Amino acid sequence: MLREYFLSPQEHPEWSVLGGFRCGDAPFVMPTDGYIGYLWGDSFRPGHHHQGIDIFGGQSIGMTRVMSAYDGYLTRMADWKSSVIIRIPSDPLQPDRQIWSYYTHMADPQGNSFISSEFPPDTHEVFVTAGTLLGYQGDYSGDAENPTGIHLHFSIVKDDGLDGFLNELDIKNTIDPSLYFQMNLNAMDNDGEIPRCGNGQ
Repeated sequence: MLREYFLSPQEHPEWSVLGGFRCGDAPFVMPTDGYIGYLWGDSFRPGHHHQGIDIFGGQSIGMTRVMSAYDGYLTRMADWKSSVIIRIPSDPLQPDRQIWSYYTHMADPQGNSFISSEFPPDTHEVFVTAGTLLGYQGDYSGDAENPTGIHLHFSIVKDDGLDGFLNELDIKNTIDPSLYFQMNLNAMDNDGEIPRCGNGQ
């Protein structure tokens, strides 16, 4: 279905989510427009499990807006070309813990960034509200010869207990985003349905 969406996204608007949209009383708003092609827990190769969700906008690089899913404090490390992370001091589902929302692939294959100029490299702890423009979808992978495909990768990352975040590359350091969006975004539970508001939670 993802291949079909790539070929003609305009023919399948019902498969897409809308950036800034909140499903019911979900804590998070959707961080971008597009088709949620990969889910939390999807497996692309033996031993690997996807740490977040991938949302494919169906437009050219630098065209589809990416926005904050929830209020928090944004950081962009000095060497981050395509990524930002937002500290959420009080998890809306478990208020006694801190979590982080992570957004990546906001650059072209050569690493030219599509992150908003308001958040240059080495930005730390800038407060943003839900719906704040963070940048635009790209396809940066770190290898100019092997772009990822144009999308946003979004994940919810656990705190390390020292006001930092754990390594997002390991699924055990991330959280199933389903309840935060009130959509079935867990590959272990999703039985092939297209993730949309009202069809999984």
